Amino acid sequence: MSLTQSNSYTTKRSLKSTLRNGPCTGTTQTKTTGPYNRNFQQHLIDNGVYPHAYRHPDGRVPAKPDNWEEINQILSKPRPSLSSFNFLEEAHERFIQADANAAKEKQVTTLVIPIIEGDIEDARCVSGGIPFTNLDPLIDGTLVPGNPDLYYGARPEQLDRRVRDELSGHIIPSTQDNLPMAPNFFLAAKGPDGSLAVAGRQASYDGALGARGMCSLQSYGREDASYFNKAYTLTSLYHGGSLKMFTTYPSQQTSSRSQPGYLMHQLNAWCITGNIETFRQGVTYYRNGKDWTKKQRDEAIRRANEKVNKDCAKTLATDTCFAQASSFASEATSDKTYTIEAFTKESRTSRIEESNTNAETTETLSDEPLVDQRASAQRSRGLLESPSRPKRKRRNTDDSYDNPSQ
Repeated sequence: MSLTQSNSYTTKRSLKSTLRNGPCTGTTQTKTTGPYNRNFQQHLIDNGVYPHAYRHPDGRVPAKPDNWEEINQILSKPRPSLSSFNFLEEAHERFIQADANAAKEKQVTTLVIPIIEGDIEDARCVSGGIPFTNLDPLIDGTLVPGNPDLYYGARPEQLDRRVRDELSGHIIPSTQDNLPMAPNFFLAAKGPDGSLAVAGRQASYDGALGARGMCSLQSYGREDASYFNKAYTLTSLYHGGSLKMFTTYPSQQTSSRSQPGYLMHQLNAWCITGNIETFRQGVTYYRNGKDWTKKQRDEAIRRANEKVNKDCAKTLATDTCFAQASSFASEATSDKTYTIEAFTKESRTSRIEESNTNAETTETLSDEPLVDQRASAQRSRGLLESPSRPKRKRRNTDDSYDNPSQ
């Protein structure tokens, strides 16, 4: 092979490599995967996010949530808006026509889903088509952000800002602060040409994100694990006239996993284009599910607010006590300083007075010997100058007896 042929072969091989792997930029690119990737579901399973009807390799069936019966009882309660007096056959016929006319996913979400939804109590608690770019990665950072077609959450101002900042990566989906937070009710909708498998993977992923957020919110400031093995997140799927609803909940850690897993179970499924009774049953579950998840969300927010306010009150009380103690110590130090200064001045005055007294005493003592010395000198001079006196003889007692005349 000539040098020219060799260079040509090398150039072609480099070009193929560039086209296949992308240009070399000197940095490592992380490949991400999403619901449209057929490997997405297996990636979720490998990281503890299990879809509906999953079976472990040893044949074990994931347990249903502990509040399974409670959820079904609440969601099946009749709604006045769907009674035979309020929702007539003509209304169901209009729904069937809307579903038949919806050729694309966008038409399904704008024409069909609003009939299922019914009245929306607070428009600021619902959104959709917003990538969850603010949430922390659910597993290893290789998944695209969640992006449900519709989701319900709470107004941001419902939750104390301190809790929002602390749990932001789990409960604040978007960097746009005014969008609903802590979502726990999701809908994945597909048009006639849409893939049911993609919708299922999307529902599994969105449900796990919502369950993680609710778990973080419910466990805020709590040490017990009573919120595990209970479902507080619902996910719905609409495709081709069929409505399905699922629960997703966190399971406790096992010896083989340090992080909790997320289990998905189907509550029920209805072909709501079939007849009016099936429509009533399915839509009753759906609308009751919206109300129930809101109640669970609001209760978790209330507890979190109560906890952070209680902690704040304790901190404030501690700071107040510390400030009072500091003030008392400062006053005590000031009094002590004043006492020391007064004592010092008094001692200084006493020492001065004592010094003066000692000086006077010393002066007095030094004057007394001088007077004595002068008196002694005067006495000495007097003795020297006076005439000598004769000595007086001692009387002899014997002479008197000899001279009786005396």
